Amino acid sequence: MMDFYCHPTCTTCKKARRWLDEQNIAYRFINLKETPPSKESLVQAMEDSDKPIRQFFNTSGNRYRELNLKDKVPAMGMEEAAGVLAEDGMLLKRPLAVRGDKVTIGFKENEYEKVWKNE
Repeated sequence: MMDFYCHPTCTTCKKARRWLDEQNIAYRFINLKETPPSKESLVQAMEDSDKPIRQFFNTSGNRYRELNLKDKVPAMGMEEAAGVLAEDGMLLKRPLAVRGDKVTIGFKENEYEKVWKNE
């Protein structure tokens, strides 16, 4: 089953959930503010993903700006970035969907079609 990390009021998360429901794809909803992914699971997701570390961050979020992460993230290694994200789920780009070695960050319908459709 897919682990689906999102924030309940996030409109992008709602669109992704609607798409998953329409495709009858099973997922476990995890409120990333209450239960952010562990550092270990984030490192694994980063390794399994073809995305740069920066894309795991919610770069338009208030916390990202408050912590001045724009200047810090480019110099971060995977372990450090995963540690920062694991401490504050609101820093994570949402939704984060993970099952096995498949990972999507954010919601783009064409990417969901490619990655999750035939699961």
